[in-house]
Amino acid sequence: MASTGMQIFAFVLALLGIMGAMMATLLPNWKVSADVGSNIITAISQMQGLWMDCTWYSTGMFSCTLKYSVLSLPAYLQTARTTMVLSCVMAAMGLCLASLGLKCTRWGGGRRAKRHAAIASGGCFIAAGFLCLVPASWFTKEVITNFLDRSVHESNKFEPGGAVYVAFLSAGFLFVGGSIFCVSCSGKRPGNQDMILLPPPDKLLLQQQQHLLQQQQQDQLQHQYCSLSPLDNKTGYSLQDYV
Repeated sequence: MASTGMQIFAFVLALLGIMGAMMATLLPNWKVSADVGSNIITAISQMQGLWMDCTWYSTGMFSCTLKYSVLSLPAYLQTARTTMVLSCVMAAMGLCLASLGLKCTRWGGGRRAKRHAAIASGGCFIAAGFLCLVPASWFTKEVITNFLDRSVHESNKFEPGGAVYVAFLSAGFLFVGGSIFCVSCSGKRPGNQDMILLPPPDKLLLQQQQHLLQQQQQDQLQHQYCSLSPLDNKTGYSLQDYV
């Protein structure tokens, strides 16, 4: 029962992890401007994401520009795009396997099949967490390095945005959820591991009663057949009728 509860808890964590990874992939605030301009014509806030760059102006206007050219992007940004998409795919695959490996569900086969599905889902979650952690760490390192570079003008300096923190948090959820799935099914249990789930107790009891009733009827018929004498069985007459 405790293992089932831990699996449900891990499934919820993994679900939060994949939602956060998808949100971080689409958000445009992976890095935000650290310097606020004083001129009303200049932008007061700039945000850059994996797929678009957005700008808030002092007049209240908000505009976004998509990054169409992939080859013009720096290496860390191209890597972040690829790894975040792969992280979402791996996490989605892990959710499908986890739904089959949960002990509280009836689909997924026997105990051994559920155990293998749960371990496979845990591996997918851990891999998804690693793929989410790598771009967040690399992106943060590049932003901090650029911010500490004195040759960069203050208007071009950025700091990590909210999407980076969401990516770190999602990676943690995926790591913890995957670890729980792997640990909850790592131990061996005695008995037949390939045994399919038994029917409900009331149905099983009814089947046992029917089998016992059939056995009693067979015993009664066998006892009646054995109580007849051989002459009665063959001719149907007794020798006393001819004396």
